[in-house]
Amino acid sequence: MFPFAPTVPRRRRVRFSPAGAAALALGLAAVTGCSGGGSGSSDDTVKIGLVASLSGTYEPVGTELRDGFKLYLDTHNNKLGGREVELIVADEGDGPPTAVPAATKLVKKDKVDVLTGLVGGGSVNAVLPLTQQAKIPFLGSNARPPVKDIEYVWTTSFLSDEPGKAIAPYIKEKVDGPVYAIGPDYQGGHDELRGFTDEFKRVNGELANPDGKTTWTPFPKTTNFMPYFAEIAKTDAKAVYCFYAGKAAIDFAKQYAQSDIADIPLYTAFVTEGSVLQAQGPAAKDIYSVLNYAADLDNEANRTFAADWTAEHDTQPTTYAMASYDAAAVLDKAIADAAKDGDVTPQTINKAIAGLGQIDSPRGAWEFGDKAHSPVQTWYLRQVRPDGSKLANVMVQDLATLGS
Repeated sequence: MFPFAPTVPRRRRVRFSPAGAAALALGLAAVTGCSGGGSGSSDDTVKIGLVASLSGTYEPVGTELRDGFKLYLDTHNNKLGGREVELIVADEGDGPPTAVPAATKLVKKDKVDVLTGLVGGGSVNAVLPLTQQAKIPFLGSNARPPVKDIEYVWTTSFLSDEPGKAIAPYIKEKVDGPVYAIGPDYQGGHDELRGFTDEFKRVNGELANPDGKTTWTPFPKTTNFMPYFAEIAKTDAKAVYCFYAGKAAIDFAKQYAQSDIADIPLYTAFVTEGSVLQAQGPAAKDIYSVLNYAADLDNEANRTFAADWTAEHDTQPTTYAMASYDAAAVLDKAIADAAKDGDVTPQTINKAIAGLGQIDSPRGAWEFGDKAHSPVQTWYLRQVRPDGSKLANVMVQDLATLGS
């Protein structure tokens, strides 16, 4: 059975209601405590905008970002730092063409005090000029590309190249021969695979790709991976490393198990993370993954988080939900600190985030690094194994501590 089945009393749940037909017409769902906060509302309420993929390839990821943040509000009486919260949720879709209009409405019309969420690295780069111009903190809760101006930019997740960087030395040690690298052809995929290939080469690993470079699959239209697996079978690859998430991860894992390379060990970032694991079924068994979180980590914060999550969703919590839950926890502390020093505004919240120090998290304690405003944290190796009647990502060992 899942090791952290609910064992703690449930706290009072807060029910959310839609904000209205106009917002729904724009693809937004709003949940409110009372009206407005900070720059656009009353002194007792903070307005937070959350943009996540609620449609398209990464809908499973975006849904968990939204639900992780809501869970924290749900179990804290819809308050952060003692202030009522108005949470406005917008659909990022598959990237910048939908993410930018959604974020623009939140920043310019709704006048949110903080923007959080965003699944795709391309979406982050496209939205940041908007938040930076408005001097509103962006507290991302998924992988983020490198950013030059980080004054108002934070992430509770990680930098996109860190998963591959964390697992590359382990793969070099365990795999006797070259490794084939494959991933989706867009910014997030480039960042994720670059982290692996750069570090793998640094530790004298060899790629099995014929040209010595990562093989890219068109995004988001690639649903048939069999031709790529046939090409891998022609090489001398002793293992495969890849990054896929959402619906693409389901297709990749299922087809891998049916391909000519099914017996070659598969190391991944994200392929088995989240609701996709149950959709993959037995095809996911034994797949290795690297992440900053595992649902079976044994610490008090994770026991509480996992119990609350499973009580609501009847599934294992994921890194997506955890990072968004932590984004709410960060804001809880920062808003309380800002209130002690005076007015709660986007600028005072941002200043308070910078001074938080260590965060007690389900992943284990972490803190923001000064160079990139990303977590300094532990990375874990997990493997898909039976857990009662279901498959789960089971923690195998620590891999590395990264962050800056």
